[in-house]
Amino acid sequence: MKIREKIREIKKIFKLDKKAIKKIAVDLIYILIGCTIGGFSLTAILIPNGLSSGGLTGIVRIVQSFIAVDFSILFYIGAFIIIVLVAIFLGFKEVRKVLLISILFPSVLMILEQFDFKLLEEKDIILAAIFCGILSGITSGLFFYRGYSFAGTDAIAKIIRRKFLPHMSLSQILLFVDGVIIITSAFVFGRNIALYALITQMIFVKTVDYVIYGFETKFVQLEIITDKPEAVISYIMGDISRGVTSMEVTGEYTKEKKNKLITLCSPRESMLIKKFVSQTDEMAFVTVVHVDTVWGRGQGFNDIQKES
Repeated sequence: MKIREKIREIKKIFKLDKKAIKKIAVDLIYILIGCTIGGFSLTAILIPNGLSSGGLTGIVRIVQSFIAVDFSILFYIGAFIIIVLVAIFLGFKEVRKVLLISILFPSVLMILEQFDFKLLEEKDIILAAIFCGILSGITSGLFFYRGYSFAGTDAIAKIIRRKFLPHMSLSQILLFVDGVIIITSAFVFGRNIALYALITQMIFVKTVDYVIYGFETKFVQLEIITDKPEAVISYIMGDISRGVTSMEVTGEYTKEKKNKLITLCSPRESMLIKKFVSQTDEMAFVTVVHVDTVWGRGQGFNDIQKES
């Protein structure tokens, strides 16, 4: 009886029901596919063509230029350092979001490094920059789609915002951090490589959005019905730096009154919000509406005065 009780307790703690097991299995498939695509883009395209980029990849490439160590090993070390910083400054709840990929991705890199395969028949930096951006964007898009992310500059930007620059948005800090990495690569690899890295980064950002929501969506509108509005509002306004409209709604079937939150954000930000809501309120109801154009004063919105 004690053994059965222990098993029940373990299942309760980790929520090991059939639905959860199925989700974990699907997540692992997506993650392994993403790791393989991302690892291939680095080992078969970026590194053989002497390119760099933003993010942790760019940091590792800069360090690798001074230390003759395999890229995958340095990536592991970099990811581990960021995980430790996240644990210290943001807590272990944030660590759980990046731990799985931070372990699997460098492992896949180590395997792919052994093949020493090059996609391009001859060195072509322009093609390499384009395809690196596309494949890396597909990788991150798959991760974000399943609610996961790297222990990379996203995490660094969160730490900087929470501890030093709470008045700035996360996307602004992330843009600054990646900008510093790319500018630094100009001193290490030359101005041309830094400019190619900028091209890769721009293609990467666009591809992530395309993977998540298709080719036509720049903004999405999230409508969230939840019993825990305070926590969700705090996350959207504090961590994502987006505005929120709230109202009280009534379900006509149950006659229960709940809070409905409405926010406009980028596709990538919507996946972060969805992940937070799923962890905060399992009974929440989330609707995503694709938005073609937004006029108003806000982050990335079209200026209503200029277009009227």
